[in-house]
Amino acid sequence: MLPIDAAAHSSRWRRRHPVDKAVLGLGLTVLAISLPPWPGAVLVLVAALAVLLGPAGVSPRHLWRAYRVPLGFCVTGAASLLVQVGGPGGIVTLADGGPVRAGELLLRTSAASLGVLLFAFTTPMSDLLPRLVKAGVPAPVVDVALVTYRMSFLLLDSVRRIREAQAARLGHTTRAAAWRSLAGLGSTAFVRAFDRAARLQSGLAGRGYDGTLRVLVPEARVSVRFVVVSVMLLTALTTLTLALERPLS
Repeated sequence: MLPIDAAAHSSRWRRRHPVDKAVLGLGLTVLAISLPPWPGAVLVLVAALAVLLGPAGVSPRHLWRAYRVPLGFCVTGAASLLVQVGGPGGIVTLADGGPVRAGELLLRTSAASLGVLLFAFTTPMSDLLPRLVKAGVPAPVVDVALVTYRMSFLLLDSVRRIREAQAARLGHTTRAAAWRSLAGLGSTAFVRAFDRAARLQSGLAGRGYDGTLRVLVPEARVSVRFVVVSVMLLTALTTLTLALERPLS
């Protein structure tokens, strides 16, 4: 299991309905995208961090491990706005207004990423996917997502076991041995994935699979109080942003 999935299953908000957490987490994401970068995205970023590390109880170490990957994409995308290719100044020159646009993009994307992580760190996929059918998503689409989600963990576990076996047999001692081990890892994982898929299909057929996977979903009700407080927080962030809005310079 990935660290973010383990954190979601042990989250303080695990028993809350996904709608509660979607209103807050995805609401913060929408605000980060739609409000002015300054001070809107900054306020959203601070609010998301406060909720993640406070009421949601996410470990700072786990949050950083999950956040550093999207943050790297945010920085890379923002850096591309700093320069322009071609023009009278040369092949690559500093773009006019590039630092301002790069800063605005970095603020928006980094704040929006924290909003998504807030939802991911508190909502296991096993609680979310089965409820999508009631939201109008076709059942076959949800079934494929559930199977893919399950198979991805099995594949990662197989890759880990194969790497441990190769390391125990000195398969990574030299560069040539490492390349041979990598080739063997890819081929073995490919064969095992198809073998697990075939066994899964046989198991479902033996249990009378009729085209729909039926799973138990933990009982949870939408908390009106939680939703109201979340909406109040989002409204307060919007109001404060409009009151403090000024150009980023």
